[in-house]
Amino acid sequence: MADCYPYRITSRRNDLTLIWRPGEDDAADELVVDGEGRILAFPHLEALRAFCDRNGWELVPEGGATLDLGLVRRWVEFPGHGAVPAGLLLDAWNFFEDLCHSLKATPLSSPRGRVHDSAYEKIFGGEALEPTAGEGAWTEEETAAVRGLLRAGLGLWEQAVPECGTG
Repeated sequence: MADCYPYRITSRRNDLTLIWRPGEDDAADELVVDGEGRILAFPHLEALRAFCDRNGWELVPEGGATLDLGLVRRWVEFPGHGAVPAGLLLDAWNFFEDLCHSLKATPLSSPRGRVHDSAYEKIFGGEALEPTAGEGAWTEEETAAVRGLLRAGLGLWEQAVPECGTG
């Protein structure tokens, strides 16, 4: 089994820690699911560590990530309600893609077209949300596409782990 990394998800209501594994060779990255296809979620790192120890899995605590879905939800639902770092939106996008793959769900942006591809490329520059970024800034169409994708990802998260939510 590949190394396991803790992935902490925060929101205003709750914090959970998941197990994330990088894909080996050409395999996709994934979140660990149980035998019934549900995301394994733990209330804190110690519980996750104990689970990994019981199952003989190597937990690599360095490099663990934290994703604040409360901030992501605020950006999705209230566009003019404060700025968020582009890196947070990129992390959320990637997390939701991994979540989709792990749950064997329908892709969030199906079919993913030129607008999504362009928005994804621009976010790497870190200035996609800055109107002063010129050609590197998201267009209104790209911003709407990203909001739609993240809204779908938040919905999938709430279905996967309903007791956590993101509010």
